[in-house]
Amino acid sequence: MGELQRRRTVMAAGLVVWTCLGTSGCAGTGAAADGRAGADPAAVVRRSADTLVDAGSSKARTSMEMATGGTRVTIRGEGVYDFRRRLGRLTLQLPADPAGATPHRPITELLAPGALFMKNRGAGVPADKWVRVDTATLSDGNLVTGGATDPYAAAALLRGTRTAAYLGRTEVAGIAVRHYRGTADLAAAAKGAPRGVRAALAAAAKGFATAEVPFDVYLDDEGRVRKVRHRFSFVNAQRRGTVAVSSTTLLYGFGAPAEVLLPKSRDIYAGKIAEERGPA
Repeated sequence: MGELQRRRTVMAAGLVVWTCLGTSGCAGTGAAADGRAGADPAAVVRRSADTLVDAGSSKARTSMEMATGGTRVTIRGEGVYDFRRRLGRLTLQLPADPAGATPHRPITELLAPGALFMKNRGAGVPADKWVRVDTATLSDGNLVTGGATDPYAAAALLRGTRTAAYLGRTEVAGIAVRHYRGTADLAAAAKGAPRGVRAALAAAAKGFATAEVPFDVYLDDEGRVRKVRHRFSFVNAQRRGTVAVSSTTLLYGFGAPAEVLLPKSRDIYAGKIAEERGPA
């Protein structure tokens, strides 16, 4: 892909977030046990990504809330994810604008190692075509830009846990879980991440306002992530301010079929993508 087309596709992904904003107006590692004598909370959290690979696949729900100035919007998604192949499919619903205009058609996203594919993107892209983005070229590694955090990347980020505390037992969607709160370092997570995720996390470590990411994670008794919430912050060059993002991933239905077929080259849009401005 030429440099001009690469920039266009990067811009296309970014517009998932910026279109929404434009149209819509840690505790330290302690001695607390996690239910298992002698367990280090930070070590338990760092291992959670591996348990998802062992689980194979799951259903997923995502929620991304963004706030900048007086504007706050939420993008919701739902789909499936294969943690062994690191392939996923999400359907994202963008919010309607305050004027009551017809909401954007749901956007279908396919997540793959090093790539993001989007359909129904708009911006001049034909309805039957996909837009492909190299996630390593995104300044946030697609933790934010696509409107949903890749579920495996969300778990892989926890490999960079620096501090964590066990806050006790609770429930998520009727499942007994252990609640941990802490801070992860993007650069450290990138070093321990598998190839394909490593480059995306490394890009995020450089692109975010800070490489330190506060999180809350809820693990079931098998150590699997049931829910994780990250709080990111990055600089909005257009508004000359910082955007606060809360990204939540809920995993359930482990073992559910997760067939994800990536588009063929002829189905990927190679034309011009209409330029859209973010919020003024």
